[in-house]
Amino acid sequence: MTANHLIERAVKFHPANEENTHDAGLTWWQSVDLKSWRAYAQGNEIPAGASTPIQLLADLKGASHGEVGDYHYVVETDVLPKSEEEFNAWYDTEHLPGLARVPGVISAKRYLRSSGTPRYIACYELVSPAVMESKEWMAIRHTAWSSRVRPLFFNTVRQLYVRQK
Repeated sequence: MTANHLIERAVKFHPANEENTHDAGLTWWQSVDLKSWRAYAQGNEIPAGASTPIQLLADLKGASHGEVGDYHYVVETDVLPKSEEEFNAWYDTEHLPGLARVPGVISAKRYLRSSGTPRYIACYELVSPAVMESKEWMAIRHTAWSSRVRPLFFNTVRQLYVRQK
């Protein structure tokens, strides 16, 4: 099994200053509020610097798979153990596949943090932030099941990132 790692850096970081960043083939994303950076490393070699092991739960091709997206929308959240079964069923059955089918979504992925919080991470690579305002995206976000599951979230962080070139 291939290991996955989430690499997070603070505002003063810049990938051009990171040793071996380009050699590792990492794609760096900077938050639109300019407060944080992130990249995802895949492989059995642990990346240099601080990183968090994450388990890939789902990896779906989006409706716009094959296009290059400069936007990365991330939702991180926790749920109580008693709610995890419904939360995961909703994400795996309705939410993630539904959002992956929205035009402008390149990929939709879910991860589980091995340690730390929030434990669950959902990532969407997008051609534009406008995708999140589309009627198709909103329809998936506002289903009856979504309305039942969303109140189970806590410690939730939503952030839009821009690809750094």
